[in-house]
Amino acid sequence: MRSTLLVALACGTAAIATPALGQTTDDQATTGSGAFDPSQTIIVTGSRVSDRTVADSPVPVDVIGGEQLQNSGYSETNKVLNQLVPSFNFPQPSLTDGTDSMRPATLRGLAPDQTLVLINGKRRHTSALLNLNGSVGRGSSSVDLNEIPPIAIDRIEVLRDGASSLYGSDAIAGVINIELSKRVGVRGTVTYGQYRTRMDGVDAVTGVVTGPGGLPVVTSAGSSPSGDFLELQTTGKDRVRHDGETVTLATSIGLPVENGYFVFSGQFSDRDPTNRSGADPRRQFNNVGDPRELTFDRYNHRFGDGKSTDYNFFVNAGHDIGTLELYAFGSYGIRDANAAGFYRRSNDSRNRDYGASLTDFVPYYPNGFLPAITSEIEDVSGAVGLKGEIGGGWNADLSVVYGSNQLDYGVVNSFNTSIGSPDSPERFDAGGMATGQTVANLDLTHPLNVDFMKSLGVAVGGEYRNENFKIRPGQEASYINGPYSAYGAPGGSQVFPGFRPNNAVDASRDSFAGYVEVDGDVSDALSFQLAGRYEHYSDFGDTLNGKVAARFEIVPGVALRGSASTGFRAPSLAQQFFATTSTNNVAGTLIEVGTFPVSNPVSVALGSKPLKAEKSTNLGGGIALNPIAGLSLTADYYNIKVRDRVTLTENLQGADVVTILQNAGINNVTSARFFVNGVDTRTQGIDIVGTYHLPDTGFGSVTLTAGYNYNKTKITDRASLPSLPGLILFGRTESLRLTHGQPRDKINLSADWSLDRFGITARTNRYGKVLSPGGSNDLAVGPGDGPADYTLGAKWITDIEGRVTLVDGLQVAVGADNVFDVYPDHVPVGGAFGTAGYYLPYSSFSPFGFNGRFLYGRLSINY
Repeated sequence: MRSTLLVALACGTAAIATPALGQTTDDQATTGSGAFDPSQTIIVTGSRVSDRTVADSPVPVDVIGGEQLQNSGYSETNKVLNQLVPSFNFPQPSLTDGTDSMRPATLRGLAPDQTLVLINGKRRHTSALLNLNGSVGRGSSSVDLNEIPPIAIDRIEVLRDGASSLYGSDAIAGVINIELSKRVGVRGTVTYGQYRTRMDGVDAVTGVVTGPGGLPVVTSAGSSPSGDFLELQTTGKDRVRHDGETVTLATSIGLPVENGYFVFSGQFSDRDPTNRSGADPRRQFNNVGDPRELTFDRYNHRFGDGKSTDYNFFVNAGHDIGTLELYAFGSYGIRDANAAGFYRRSNDSRNRDYGASLTDFVPYYPNGFLPAITSEIEDVSGAVGLKGEIGGGWNADLSVVYGSNQLDYGVVNSFNTSIGSPDSPERFDAGGMATGQTVANLDLTHPLNVDFMKSLGVAVGGEYRNENFKIRPGQEASYINGPYSAYGAPGGSQVFPGFRPNNAVDASRDSFAGYVEVDGDVSDALSFQLAGRYEHYSDFGDTLNGKVAARFEIVPGVALRGSASTGFRAPSLAQQFFATTSTNNVAGTLIEVGTFPVSNPVSVALGSKPLKAEKSTNLGGGIALNPIAGLSLTADYYNIKVRDRVTLTENLQGADVVTILQNAGINNVTSARFFVNGVDTRTQGIDIVGTYHLPDTGFGSVTLTAGYNYNKTKITDRASLPSLPGLILFGRTESLRLTHGQPRDKINLSADWSLDRFGITARTNRYGKVLSPGGSNDLAVGPGDGPADYTLGAKWITDIEGRVTLVDGLQVAVGADNVFDVYPDHVPVGGAFGTAGYYLPYSSFSPFGFNGRFLYGRLSINY
C-alpha cells in the first residue's frame, strides 16, 4: 500500500513538473551576488514584537537556509545541523534499544529535552521514546527532527539563549524554530548513497587458527568453557565494508494560489543497516573441538545504523481574508525500523532451551542468535490559526496545534527462555508508548508611540497546553515469567521484554500561561527587550520567569549585546510514569534492568522522592561585528545554571537491591533505576560564528563560514537523597556522562562556490575530545583516572560536494561525507576494559558516529 502511494506521488509530481508554474523563492535576504545572507534575514524567533535581522538581534540566532540543508548526502535534518551549528551535537549510538531508531540531539551540551523546538513559531510535540540506555541524553525525550524533511524547510533559526519567559518549558538551552517553505513551483530530488569504508584498527578475519588434530587454538581460558578465546586468522589489513545503501526521494509542490500559498512536501527514505562490528574471538559452542567453530561467521554482531524506512509528509498553507490570514500546517510520518541487540552465543545461558531438557544444556538456537527490536513510529501533527490586524493598531495570532507520536515495539529472532520450546514464540508484540500534546495560543502585539523612543512595542498573550503519555502492554509471552523461571530461566522476550499490564499508564496534565513582552529601540544604536511569563501546571504548581536583553551599537558595525533570564522545565510525564524491564549491555555483560516510576514502592525503598521542576538562570553577553559589506562575526559567552536537574539514576545493583525487587514480586531482574532531581549543574561556553560573502571578481560567488564552540559543564551540587548504605544513586558514570560525554569544543568550517552552472560545497568539522567513563562509581576518582576510562581523541570530518546544472531546472550532484574515512579511536581491550572491544570496536560516545565514508549522487529538478 505504501509503495503504491509513493509511485502515485512520484507520477503526480512528474505530471505537473512544468515550467508554467514559474520559479520563485521564499523571502530570504541575499547579497548582491544572489547568495543567501543569514545576517540580513528577518527572524521571527526570540521576540514576538519586532521584526529584526540576525545582525540587529540582542541575542544570538543562527539562520540556516533551506539550500544549505540540501547540499549534503544526508537526508536526516539532525545530521545536517550537526555539520552546520557548532553548539549542536548529534551522536549516533548503537545497541541502545529504541534510541537506535530515534536518536536525540543536544544544544550547548545540555539535555535534549532542554531545547524547545517550534514549527512556524508553534511548539512541536516530543517523541514517545524515553532514552534509557547508554547514550548521550540518557533519561530524556526529544523532538524527532528527522521527521522533518529538508525539502520542506525554508530556513531554520537556532536561538542560542534561554527563552522560557517567551515560550515556556524546555527553552533552557535555546530554541530551534523551523520555518516551512512557501515556495511556488515544483522541486524534486533523487539521492542514492552507500558507505564505502575501511574500518580503522579492525582486522579483517578469515577464520580460526587450527592446531594439532585440526582443533581451534585456544589463546586464553576463563573460569568456565564459555570464557575460552580462540586465535583468529587475519589478513593483516583492516576490514572493508560496502553497506548502508540509502535511497531518498523527496518532492515539494507549491501551488500558485492567489492571495495565499499551498505547499505539499514529501520524502521517502530507505536505509539499509550498517555493520561496524569486529570479529568475535570467543568460543561459541560448548565443546572445545566443535567443528562448527571453524565455519562460524565471527562477525556475529550488527553494530551501527539499523534498517529504517521513512515516509514523511508536510503541508503548509495560508490564505488572506481581508486583513487576516487563515493558515494551517501539518505533518504525517511513519518509520519502520529494525535495530539489532547483543548477540547470544550458542553456549549462552540465555540460549538454553529448558523445554528440551531440564538436566542438560540444549541450545534453543543451535548456532546462537541475534535478536532485534523493531519499531514502528507514527507521528501526526496539525495546526490551524488566524492572524493579522484586528483594529486599533493591534495584531493578533490565534492558533491551536495538536501533535502525537506513537512508538510500537516488536521483537524478532528471539524467544522467552522461561517458556522454552515448543511454546515460546520467536516474534513478539512488546507493546508501545504514545505521547500527545494540544496547545492553544492567543498572541497580541501593539506598537506604542513614545516621544523619546524611536520605536516601542508590546506583546501580551496566553497559552493552554494539555499533555498525555500512555504505555500499552505487550502480548503475554513478551513479559511473562514462564514455568522454567523456577529453574532460573529469565522471563520475557530477549533483548526487550514487553511492557507488563502493571506498566500500563494513561497520564495527563494541563498548564496555563500568560506572558508580556516589551521590545523597543531607544535610538539607532540602543535596543532592549523585557519579558515575563507566569505558568501554572496541574502537577507542579506555579512558576514565574523573566528576561532582559539589550544591544548597543558602539560605532556602526560594532555592537555589544547581552541577556539575563530565568527558565524552567517541568519533568515530563514519561519521567514520572515510565516503567519497564530491559536488557542492558554493560561493558560486554548483559544485565536485566527494571525502570520504575518515582512513586513505585521499589523506587521509594531505594531512596526516591517526588520530582520537582528544573529551574535555570541564563546569563549571556557578546559582540557582533559587521565591519565591511558581506562580513558578519559574532562572539557570545553563556553561563547556564540548572537547579534540581532531572536525571536517571545509575543501574543500581547488589544483594540489597535484588532483595527489594524480590520482595516486590519481581524476579530475574538484578538492577533497578528511577528518576531523581539528582544534581545542580553550571554550563559555560563561548560561541563564535562568522560569515563572509566575498566580492564577486568574475570567478564566481564565494561564501565562507566558520563556527567555534567551547562548552564545559560542571556539577555544582548533589542532592542529599536517602538510600541504602553504600548505594550511590547518581554516581561517577552518570556524572561523567553529563560533564564529559560531549565534545568540549567543536569547529565548523565551510566554503560554498558557484559560477554559472557549477557549484562546490566543502565542509570540515573538528570534534573535540570525549571521555567514555568506565564502571567505577567512586566519585573521588577524577575524569580519565578510572581503570576503564578512555578518551576519544579529537577528529576532523570533511565533506565535499560538486554540482552541475545540465539544463535549466535540472541539476546533478556527487559528493562524499567523511571523505577521508575517519573513525573514532578504537575501544581498548583487555584488563579492566574487558573483551567487548574485540567485536564492538567503537564507542557510542563518538560525536560523529562510526560509519566511515559515505559516497552519494543526487539528481534534482527545480521549476
